Amino acid sequence: MLQIAWQHQGRDYPGRGSIASARTCTSRNPQLARGCVPARRSYQSTLRGGVRVNLDTGLIQEARFVPSPNCDARPAGAEVDVIVIHCISLPPCQFGSDDIEAFFCNCLDTSRHPYFHEIQGLKVSAHFLIRRGGELTQFVPTNMRAWHAGASEFRGRCDVNDFSVGIELEGTEDQPFAAAQYETLIQLTRLLIAVYPGISDAQLVGHCDIAPMRKTDPGPHFDWDEYRRQCRAGWRTRA
Repeated sequence: MLQIAWQHQGRDYPGRGSIASARTCTSRNPQLARGCVPARRSYQSTLRGGVRVNLDTGLIQEARFVPSPNCDARPAGAEVDVIVIHCISLPPCQFGSDDIEAFFCNCLDTSRHPYFHEIQGLKVSAHFLIRRGGELTQFVPTNMRAWHAGASEFRGRCDVNDFSVGIELEGTEDQPFAAAQYETLIQLTRLLIAVYPGISDAQLVGHCDIAPMRKTDPGPHFDWDEYRRQCRAGWRTRA
């Protein structure tokens, strides 16, 4: 198991457990591959020696970083206190392609599937994507605002993008998510709640909760009870 910790100005914030090992950037899409950040030479030794997440950059070193242009600065004074769970599959109901990454990087090949013409021109992203096998990809630093929530509201506050972290699960609303995805999601959530003290149990929400007139994801198969139960270890660690 890989020991995970946050690092900020010389301080480490320990997590528990491990996240599935990240893949190197080997996209089959030439445009997407050019937008990827090459793995650092010390990347593998860093994994073996214990993972550090730098809060100054907002990047998780264990995640494969594929920078999306669909982000901007959070408003001054905005504090992260919500985690929003989404699900996505491109093409619809198909898994394993590079199309989600291409979509978030504005280089989706619309000739690959008729549905892609419907989403052509949309500018969206998420902070993280968790693949079916548990692999973690990061598109936007956590200290930046990803464009994942759209028109949204949480407890009277609009524009949920301002104060949230968006996590996409590769999947559909009509089938269960993989055990490996839950494992990565839980470890990632524990890390986030260890660093952002405003996140509580009630602040772990789905896209359906903040945009109920538009969205229904992650859907009825997402196991909220088990997810929250496992994440409570993060609050116990923080306390």
